[in-house]
Amino acid sequence: MRSETARGAARGEKLPSLRGVFRAALTALLLLAGPAHHTRASETLPPLSAPIAATSVSGLSSGAYMAGQIQLAHAKDIVGAGLVAGGPFACAESAAGRLVPYWPTAMVQNAQNALHGCMLVDWGTPDPVALADRAKELASTGAIDSLTDLAADKIYLYSGNADRTVTRPVVEAAKGLYRELGVPEQNIALVEGEGGHGFLTEDEGEACALTDKPYVNDCDYDQAKAILEWRHGPLAAPAAAPSGRIIIFDQSAYANSGDGLADEGVLYVPPACAEASGCRVHVMLHGCEQSRETVGDALIKQSGFAELADTDRLIVLFPQVSASLVNQQGCWDWWGYTGLDYLGKDAPQIKAIWSMVERLAARP
Repeated sequence: MRSETARGAARGEKLPSLRGVFRAALTALLLLAGPAHHTRASETLPPLSAPIAATSVSGLSSGAYMAGQIQLAHAKDIVGAGLVAGGPFACAESAAGRLVPYWPTAMVQNAQNALHGCMLVDWGTPDPVALADRAKELASTGAIDSLTDLAADKIYLYSGNADRTVTRPVVEAAKGLYRELGVPEQNIALVEGEGGHGFLTEDEGEACALTDKPYVNDCDYDQAKAILEWRHGPLAAPAAAPSGRIIIFDQSAYANSGDGLADEGVLYVPPACAEASGCRVHVMLHGCEQSRETVGDALIKQSGFAELADTDRLIVLFPQVSASLVNQQGCWDWWGYTGLDYLGKDAPQIKAIWSMVERLAARP
């Protein structure tokens, strides 16, 4: 493992600064669209007859929050979730924002709550009971699937000892929420181990305790394997090197202007899944400042998912979000920058990602 002093002092991943958020709120009506892009991927997502009801999802930080949102929105089909340095569903939704549901004012309130109550806890630890009530309210209206579908899910949660960005009480609150929603204790793994704010590997990335780009940390721990084995049971040994195909695909077919998605997403298809149907889909969601436009393919190539996919018949989808005026660090939307309907099945980013999954589930 690399020396912990190799890169100097760790720095934390942050939401867009509050100053930047307020500036964005004042100008958003004129500058709502994301940054201009000039290239388009030439490929489309292939139909692979993937069993949609065997889909799993994981993510780091904002990707962990989005993973939880997708899981509850599509609880009928999602079989498990891995949340690395992430907290409970609807954590950022503020009381003030719900009282006055006007965008962008409510978005600013949510951003403050996200920082002070869902990353740090200087405004108090998230309340699993109150958040469970919010999830039940959304389920009662059909905005998300029935919460009874969570009962068989397997949940993996991770909190690094050196993570000062999303603090441990927040991750513990996520476990509390799942318990409130009826997930059995034996189905929830809360792992407290080494690492800064990043996705952990056996021998790839930065020094273990660092919190720095590309947020992939060499901690002598195969986090991809831990997530997948918690859901699916023992896996075959990973391939020495990926032998499948990385497809850079056009995300524009799944998103609208202002949804925050990047032009291109990434799909990894092992040889066995290209030749025969039935491979399961795993959706892996990057964190803030961790998209391809910021760190290249570091997460995609160093996380370990591709090597495991080759030997265990998994298709791995890496959707990508883009930085913009209201999302300056390229985070997934867990505080409402795409609009106040950001938690349910019709939320722009959730709808887009699920459309990608549906495409992979289609017959060739």
